[in-house]
Amino acid sequence: MKSGKGSFFNYLLFFFALVLLTFIPRNIFAQDLVLGVATTVLINDEKVNNGSIVSTSDKGFFLTTKPYDQSVIGVVALNPAVKIEGPTPTTGKSYPVVSSGNFKVLVSTINGPIVRGDSITSSTIPGVGMKATKSGFVLGVAQESYTSDDFKQIKPINVAVTMRHSAPRATLQRNLFDVANLSALAWTEEPLTVFRYLMAAFILIVSFILGFYIFGRVANRGVEALGRNPLAARVIQLGIGLNVLITVAIIGAGILVAILILTI
Repeated sequence: MKSGKGSFFNYLLFFFALVLLTFIPRNIFAQDLVLGVATTVLINDEKVNNGSIVSTSDKGFFLTTKPYDQSVIGVVALNPAVKIEGPTPTTGKSYPVVSSGNFKVLVSTINGPIVRGDSITSSTIPGVGMKATKSGFVLGVAQESYTSDDFKQIKPINVAVTMRHSAPRATLQRNLFDVANLSALAWTEEPLTVFRYLMAAFILIVSFILGFYIFGRVANRGVEALGRNPLAARVIQLGIGLNVLITVAIIGAGILVAILILTI
């Protein structure tokens, strides 16, 4: 009898459990769940949110603040499907970070409205992405659109994260603009190196111009001399050949000086 009562109560409990599972919303467990493997890392920032973009350096992990940042390692996912715990830090706080998959990423319209299919990259806003409009490192592809007149308004959108270098087709104006920006950045960060390259280019151009100028004048005079005095053809040809060697020597000297400037 005791075993029968026990079985009855077990069936009764099982029945109530089925009823509860029927009425409880099933999507509550999958809400904001990231289907990916996350690794916990110590992030040296205070305002770390779900969907923040994380970079790394010799000083540790931090929220990225550089557009097209190649040191990006992934996105903060507070509710990953699988989480690999790293070493427990003595100070600070660790956050789970995923590097591939489909999940929410914080974005802004600082670089224009985002349309589904646009490439997403990092921005100057800490931990926030933006639309990529030129060649560089991108985080992934937007799976939904987002438009806002206020670029300070941050919103999480679905992004297929596949970190890679992207080179979209660009117009001539955009390419020239990128070259100008890179040149300005190089002049600001390493002015001595830029000056050396400019000097090497100047000497190289001057040597080519001077060499071809001398050769052109000598060749022209040689043709005129051959027309006036055909009997001295060998002497004139020898003079032209000698000037050709001089021209090659001038150009070669310019190339050598340019290489020395760049290597010293």
